[in-house]
Amino acid sequence: MNGSSVTFTFTAYEEIGPTKDMLFVIIFLIYLASVLANMSLMVLIYLDASLHKPMYIFLFSLIFNGLIGSTAVWPKVMGHLVTDVHSASYEACLTQTFFVFIYGSCTYAMLTVMAYDRYVSIFQPLLYHTIMTPQKVRVLLVVGNFLPAAVVFGQICLTSGIPLCRYSIHKIFCDNLSVSNLGCSLSTYALVTNLYGACSLVFLIVLPILLILLSYLKIIVLSSKVSADARKKAFATCTPHLLIFLNFSVSLLFSVIYNRITHYVPIEVNIFLSSHYILIPPLIHPIIYGLKNQEIKKSLSKVLRSCSVATGFLTQPKKSPVFAFSY
Repeated sequence: MNGSSVTFTFTAYEEIGPTKDMLFVIIFLIYLASVLANMSLMVLIYLDASLHKPMYIFLFSLIFNGLIGSTAVWPKVMGHLVTDVHSASYEACLTQTFFVFIYGSCTYAMLTVMAYDRYVSIFQPLLYHTIMTPQKVRVLLVVGNFLPAAVVFGQICLTSGIPLCRYSIHKIFCDNLSVSNLGCSLSTYALVTNLYGACSLVFLIVLPILLILLSYLKIIVLSSKVSADARKKAFATCTPHLLIFLNFSVSLLFSVIYNRITHYVPIEVNIFLSSHYILIPPLIHPIIYGLKNQEIKKSLSKVLRSCSVATGFLTQPKKSPVFAFSY
């Protein structure tokens, strides 16, 4: 087992040079915008009773996972950028790895649950409320969040048992592959860990992608058999979810490429490929739903009108009382 005295050094920071300040400002602004956008949408869903529906409850969980992922990485990265300390303890690195893994796996789990919700709403509209009961929504939330967390926890426990012979990570934050690659040799234990990781990847990433693609394939087939208005309504219902799925999958593809070529690319490409996966999707997801979903747009407009009316009432100058005299 590896002791608490182990410290990892992030060598990528040494190559950034004088662009550290600019990179800090960019990350800070995007991260701040992401936190504000996600928190605003979460508060809106929580306060507006008209949004207390399965789709928006799942959306709440999705964007909360986005906040977990970005918060697990970027405050620490910004701390490294403004100081000369570019290292992390073994425990801190594993903790960050756990939450980064949770972010990716739970995001796909929630996207799969949301795809099922859209599938039911399109194929069984009259039975939707009978199928998507509050109890079933709770079960889907628990399974979609805690099952991936349990699988990820098992992966982190296995990774923590790999004997380490190297302590330098050529990245700006920790992930499971980076820590695993620091092992001394390809022992039987390492093979078991890699096998568990491969099975986890299939279960947490590949299977959800296939299920989501299958649901959309069936929706497309159904849409080709209905009227133009029904087809338009179906696509309008699915568009925000589909855009988020595509955006996150492309970001994940960047991350896979990044893990394979991190030692062979310029530092600017290194940072872009690593940051895109965790920095951009948490910002884009609430924006997509805010722009594309009519119910959220109506709810937001209602809140803004209420605030405008309240502000106007508070700032309206008070008139002096007018007295009528009779002669």
